[in-house]
Amino acid sequence: MTFLPIVERELRTAARRRGTYWNRATAALAAILVFAGTFWFERQVAPKELGQHIFYVLSGLFLLSSLVAGIRYTADCLSEEKREGTLGLLFLTDLKGYDVVLGKLAATSVNAFYGLIAIFPVLAIPLLLGGVSIGEFWRIVLVLANTLFFSLAAGIFVSGTSRSARKAMSGTLVLVLLINAGLPSLGGWLAYQHQAASVNTAFLLPSVGYAYALVFDAQYRAGPNEFRWSVVLTHGFAWLFLALASIAARNSWQDKPVGALAARWRQRWQRWSYGNAAERSAFRRRLLDLSPCFWLGGRHRLKPMLVWGFLGLAGCLWTWGALKWREGWLDVGTYVVTACILHIAHKFWVVSEACQRFGPDHRSGALELVLSTPLTVTEILRGQMLVLKRQFLWPVLVVVGLDFIFMLAGARHLSSGGDNFWVWFCSAQIVTLIGDVYTLCQAGMWIGLVSKRPNRAASATVARVLVLPCGAWAGLVMLTTFTPLWHRVEIQWPFFLGLWFAMGMIADIFFSLWARFRLLRDLRTVATQRFVPGRAPLALFKRRGDQSDSALPPAIASQP
Repeated sequence: MTFLPIVERELRTAARRRGTYWNRATAALAAILVFAGTFWFERQVAPKELGQHIFYVLSGLFLLSSLVAGIRYTADCLSEEKREGTLGLLFLTDLKGYDVVLGKLAATSVNAFYGLIAIFPVLAIPLLLGGVSIGEFWRIVLVLANTLFFSLAAGIFVSGTSRSARKAMSGTLVLVLLINAGLPSLGGWLAYQHQAASVNTAFLLPSVGYAYALVFDAQYRAGPNEFRWSVVLTHGFAWLFLALASIAARNSWQDKPVGALAARWRQRWQRWSYGNAAERSAFRRRLLDLSPCFWLGGRHRLKPMLVWGFLGLAGCLWTWGALKWREGWLDVGTYVVTACILHIAHKFWVVSEACQRFGPDHRSGALELVLSTPLTVTEILRGQMLVLKRQFLWPVLVVVGLDFIFMLAGARHLSSGGDNFWVWFCSAQIVTLIGDVYTLCQAGMWIGLVSKRPNRAASATVARVLVLPCGAWAGLVMLTTFTPLWHRVEIQWPFFLGLWFAMGMIADIFFSLWARFRLLRDLRTVATQRFVPGRAPLALFKRRGDQSDSALPPAIASQP
């Protein structure tokens, strides 16, 4: 009998998949762009310090991407099998729990491992510039590989105990943050309470950030054993997660009766989420008058409250910092960091909700049933946009108001310089936030409709709307550096700010119109197909009338 048969099958399948090779090339290209951008910004520094700065930036970004890889790749691998009812079929054979878990791990994470291997040559370039030793390079390689293994194992463990995709991804994020940020924070708080000179090492060793801090020669010489123990503990946690996932996959795929206590808590949660019978009836009448799809997607009352709760928590933390540090807190750096955190959190939250609108209904067949009613595609899209507006419109407007306050406060501090950069920068951020949120709603609905997994749909939407314009801006900035145009714009910040704003607006206009056009034209067509075939990169320009569309009856294909 073949040892680990699912692993062997998945590796053979991945070897024939085109995406395996494209993923490696994309990872290497992204690493090269980050290297070039860092080199451009730090080009005035001496070669030795330049190599160190580039190494710090590259290793930090790669560590962060490895730490969140489990959310993207493995957090929904087993939970998806549970929802589709196929996990139990595997256990009708002689397969063990570890066969299934390791097979799913190989199937979902092979691209992540190949991508990590592809960036190692770029990470070694600072060795040629100086300032980085060979020991630092190999230690960071070990930490990155260990971090990726830990994150993927955490994701598959949470996936083995979950059924919902969103709960699995959020649970993976909480577990990763608890070990890598929660334990060090607890150790710091205990050290502060007991007025200790340093944090107890036991709270720091499980964190990959502590191992990363000990990678560099000065810190490594001071505590080589701590570095080894940190790596060993992180690796041990990964194998523990895989063992627990093997047990959970074997025992949690069956539908078991809910106990009395769990049933009571489920009823309470449903009452908190949707209200009692009278509240649901009144809410249904009010929303049905606007749009049936608005009522169908907006029944959950807690979703808008969660966004307001996040804003309230952020406001409390910001107020605590202002009271503690006072004038030192009220500066431009704090305003920029606060605005970036609020913008990124809301954009990712919006794209997560937008990708959840049509995808699950499409896979279950519910969307096709909705389209069999007299509702038109335009009315369905309007209802879904009303759902997103109900959840995010006022919170986004509050963030815009905070940006405006930060702009006025920063302009008052910088008024003596006579420079309008801060005002123009904040204005561009406000307009970009509004444009990005609207585009993420439109593009998220379309990409979520044609994607198999919500997490892949969210990452694809973010890559198109947010990452692509930033990469284009960085490429154009580096291109101007090596052309005669550079001597004209070298000290003129409006060129770079205007270029960044233009790239963002072009991407927002293009992808919002593209997604809206595809939704209006192809929503009914795609809804009749249970499985949507993969699309080539140029498929977005494909005309209607291909094989999938021509197979439909003319009465269906011609409807709006």
